[in-house]
Amino acid sequence: MLNRVQKRNLTKRDYVTLSSMIFALFFGAGNLIFPLHLGQLAGGHWGIAAAGFLITAVLLPLLSVLAVCVTKSKGVYDIGKPLGATFAVVFMVLIHFTIGPFFGTPRTATVSFTVGLAPFFPAKYQSLALLLFSAAFFGLAYYLSVEQSKIMARVGKLLNPLFLLLLVAIFAVAFSSPLAHAGSTSATAAYQTAGFTNGFLQGYNTMDALAGLALGVTIVTAVNFMGQTDPNKAAWVTARAGFFSMAFEGLIYVLLILLGAQSLGQFKLSDNGGVAFDQIVNHYMGSVGQAILAVLIITTCLTTAIGLVAAFAQDFHKHFGFLSYKAWLRITCLASFLTANVGLNQIIAWSTPVLMFLYPLAMALIFLSILSPLFHKSSVVYVWVVVFTVVPAVFDMIAAFPAVVSQSAFGQAMAHVQSFLPLASSGMDWLVPALVGAVFGTAHYLLLQRAKASTGMEVPMKR
Repeated sequence: MLNRVQKRNLTKRDYVTLSSMIFALFFGAGNLIFPLHLGQLAGGHWGIAAAGFLITAVLLPLLSVLAVCVTKSKGVYDIGKPLGATFAVVFMVLIHFTIGPFFGTPRTATVSFTVGLAPFFPAKYQSLALLLFSAAFFGLAYYLSVEQSKIMARVGKLLNPLFLLLLVAIFAVAFSSPLAHAGSTSATAAYQTAGFTNGFLQGYNTMDALAGLALGVTIVTAVNFMGQTDPNKAAWVTARAGFFSMAFEGLIYVLLILLGAQSLGQFKLSDNGGVAFDQIVNHYMGSVGQAILAVLIITTCLTTAIGLVAAFAQDFHKHFGFLSYKAWLRITCLASFLTANVGLNQIIAWSTPVLMFLYPLAMALIFLSILSPLFHKSSVVYVWVVVFTVVPAVFDMIAAFPAVVSQSAFGQAMAHVQSFLPLASSGMDWLVPALVGAVFGTAHYLLLQRAKASTGMEVPMKR
C-alpha cells in the first residue's frame, strides 16, 4: 500500500495535523487523572513536583520519539534489536501487553467510565454499565483503527480538536475563579521532603515513555502515508512534530497539576485524579459540567485507545504474520474489553510493579538509542547497561507489588537486599548501576575498537 503513496512536501497544515495526532495518541486516560492527583498530593509544593513529573511524562516520551528517529526504527522491536532478536521480541511483547490489553488500553475505558459516566448510574448498576460501555468503547476503537491510512485524519483532525476545545473551556472557568491559592495548600508528608522524586515516579504512571516506543510504528506509518517514505525525511518530520506535541502536552500537565493543588481549597485529597476531576467540574458547572466532562474524557481516552490497539496490531502482524492486522486488532480489543471490567483501582495497583520494572529498561534503551551513533550501535555497550539495569529493576518491581507479594517473606528478603543499593529509598536504585554499566560498556567498546585498529577485527554490533 505504501508503494502507491505519492511523495510530496508537507505543508504547515500537515505538520499541525501530525502534531495533533501525536499529542492525541499520547494524551489519554492517565494523562488527565495522574497530574490532577499529583497536584493534590503535592499541594504547596506543586512546582517542584511538577518539575519531576515533566521529566518522565514529557521529556522521556519526547526522547523515545527521538530514539525512534535517530535509529530510523519502525517500532519497539528495532529499539531492542541491538541486544539480539530474542530480546527484541520479548521486550516488544512486554511493552505492548503492558500499555496494551493488560493495563494501558483497558484503563482508557475504565477512566472514561469512572470519571465521565459512573456518576449517572446507581452503585448497583455500575458493573453492568461498565460492561456495556467498555464493549461499545472498544467496538468503536476497532472501527476507527481498522483502516490504517485513516487513523491520522480521524484522530488528528476530528477527535483531538474536540477534546482540546472542551479542556480549554474547563481551564477558563476554573482559573477565572480558583478554589485556593495553590502555594498555600497542604502537601502530604512525602511531598514535603521529596516532591521532585515523587513527581518523577508519578510520571511512570502515564506510561508515555513506553508508549513512545510502541507508538513509533503508528507514527512512522502515518508519516509514510503522508508521502514521507524516505527514512531520513520521515525521521526529521517525526522529530519536529513530536517536539511541538510534547511541549504542548507539558503545558497542559502544569495546568492540571496547578488545578489539583488549588482544588484542596474546597475538597479533601481524593483516591485518584478521576474523582478529583469529577468534583472540580461539578463544582463549577454542575450537571452540564458533568456532561462536558463525560464527552471530554471519552474523547481523549478513545484517541489513545485507537493508537494503542493499532500499534499492537501493526507490530504483532509484522513479527507474527500468521495473523492479519485486523485479526490482531480484534484480539487486542477483545482482551482490553475483558481486562477493563476488572476495575480502575485493580488495574492501577497491578500495573505499578510492571512499570517499575519496565521503565528503567525503557529509559536505558532510549538513551542508548539516542547516543548509539557515538558507539556505532555496538551490542557490547547495550549488554553492559541493560544487565546492570535489570537487577535493580526486578527489586523495584517486587517492592511495588500489592502487600500479598511485597510483604511476604520473599518480598521482605528482596527489600533487605535492595536497601544496600544507592538511591533505593527514592525508587531510583537503577540509576547508579546503569551508569556503571555504561562506563564498563564504553570501556569494552573502546578496547574492541583498539583491537580492530591493530588486528583488523570487527567490533560486534547489531544493525
